[in-house]
Amino acid sequence: MLFDLRDLTKTYGRITALRDLTIAMPEGAIGLLGPNGAGKTTMIRSLLGLIRFDQGEGQVLGMDIKRNRLDVRQAVGFVPEDECLFPSVLGVEFVSYAGQLSGMPIKSAMQRAHEVLDYVGLGEARYRKVESYSTGMKQRIKIAAAIVHDPRLLILDEPTNGMDPAGREDILELARDLARKRGMSLLFSSHLLTDVESVCDQVMVLGRGRLLLKGKLEDLMIAHTREFETQVKGTGEAFFGRLRERGVNVGMVEDGYRLKLPEGASLSLVWETAQETGEQVRMLKPRRSTLEEVFLNALNEGAA
Repeated sequence: MLFDLRDLTKTYGRITALRDLTIAMPEGAIGLLGPNGAGKTTMIRSLLGLIRFDQGEGQVLGMDIKRNRLDVRQAVGFVPEDECLFPSVLGVEFVSYAGQLSGMPIKSAMQRAHEVLDYVGLGEARYRKVESYSTGMKQRIKIAAAIVHDPRLLILDEPTNGMDPAGREDILELARDLARKRGMSLLFSSHLLTDVESVCDQVMVLGRGRLLLKGKLEDLMIAHTREFETQVKGTGEAFFGRLRERGVNVGMVEDGYRLKLPEGASLSLVWETAQETGEQVRMLKPRRSTLEEVFLNALNEGAA
């Protein structure tokens, strides 16, 4: 089990950041979702043993988050949203220092620092001062510092925030490689649902300090029985026009069309219409819920 929290509660004055949070998540790449004030940051800090909670208990990688806080931090890597770089420090020195803080000997930490800097694409910038790095480079060196000790779990807090599209894709590719090829578990907290969907295979949604939803993406993003995505060979003008006449709702999407059949209609309606109009259907598949739909439904149900 990656982490197991039971009845976790944390208050700040009159504000309850976590309310009897109980959740167990297996290893893998987990997306942590929730609106501002949902309790995501407080949960992350609880997992790392950085705050003392009011009640409850929990384990991370089998270690108690109350009694074994230092052991947990040595087994977990953390990439915070805020900038945490030291000015006037060389890139390789910063990563090596992170390794030493996790308990690595100085020589081993320096050797490993060179290796992870090459891995994240900062090999040529290792002897530059970190304040001279671009936004994307700063994010990559934070990841390097977080994985220098080869943690079993890597926590990323808004890792692509404020980045341009190219830099954002670099970070996502790193996250995917760590999870899928290097077997590292991830807790990926982000407001960008497309980022979570491209990296994670599981998701959990928090709202008002409570767990609203959790599960595998493939199970949550269900297939719709009356909605389909399609592509056709020609313009589709006659085909889609005839479908509209028969009560089918037709809309355009990024790489084709979306069809919503009327109540009581079967998929044979589409095939019959294609035959009548001489249109060649190249692709037809059930539409699956988007992560945005899953997220919004969880929030709506949680507010009810």
